[in-house]
Amino acid sequence: MTILQMRGRARAGASGHLWGASRLTYAALAATAVLSVFPIYWMFVVATRSSDAMGQVPPPVTPGGNFPANLDRLLGNADAHFMTGMLNSAIVAGAVTVSVVFFSSLAGFAFAKLRFRGRNALLLVIIATMMVPTQLGVIPLYMLMSELNWNDHLQAVIIPFLVTGFGVFMMRQYASQAVSNELIEAARIDGCSTLRIYWNVVLPALRPAAAVLGLLTFMTTWNDFLWPYAVLNDPENPTVQLSLRALSNGYYQDMSQIFTGTAIATLPLLLVFIVFGRQIIGGIMEGAVKA
Repeated sequence: MTILQMRGRARAGASGHLWGASRLTYAALAATAVLSVFPIYWMFVVATRSSDAMGQVPPPVTPGGNFPANLDRLLGNADAHFMTGMLNSAIVAGAVTVSVVFFSSLAGFAFAKLRFRGRNALLLVIIATMMVPTQLGVIPLYMLMSELNWNDHLQAVIIPFLVTGFGVFMMRQYASQAVSNELIEAARIDGCSTLRIYWNVVLPALRPAAAVLGLLTFMTTWNDFLWPYAVLNDPENPTVQLSLRALSNGYYQDMSQIFTGTAIATLPLLLVFIVFGRQIIGGIMEGAVKA
């Protein structure tokens, strides 16, 4: 047996060991998928039924026909301002996501590939900001927003989070490996400026990491409750999470209305996950083809 044949058998055995899966594995994966998806599915089921579905045993697992009525009551709720909350959350989450991805990728490129004085010290400062809990900065940040007269305005929710230490560190780690120094030097020889190198060379290479960062940032900003609750005191100018909170206030809680609002508020997250997920897979496949 030749050495090439031995290597071929070893690779075949390794690939078979890597990709082979038993029935128990498939059963465990199926059970995990069901346990993960069922709460979301049941939320949509209750959104199409009356509040009595919450107490039924066994619980209903098929959609009902009450969704139009639940939606009318949700949109007609004068305390929730649900559509205003959806629009505000879309503006806030979209602006924060675009800003975080842009500035984090730009700073990550600088920390990974550019040489300047104090680079390591500045990176340590950025990493140190990740160690401070968000709750510790609420009071001084709220005082700053009050001094700027930004309370009850969306800029108070957007501007403090236009860039994050986690985003900079993540993009720096990815750029240090995804972008080769030879490629940057070749671009410089061709006469490209630093910003053009970033836009035409670095940013396309960072697309998978940028998609992950954008997905995490959008989900975090969309689901944020504490900071909007602190600075947006106007009940007519809420985010979607404050609108959902308004639905649960009072002695009587209309659970079908709450679940309807929660289901609608979840749809943008699913859409963003699908869009960014395609970008992640596309970037990975593009890198694999180039390799």
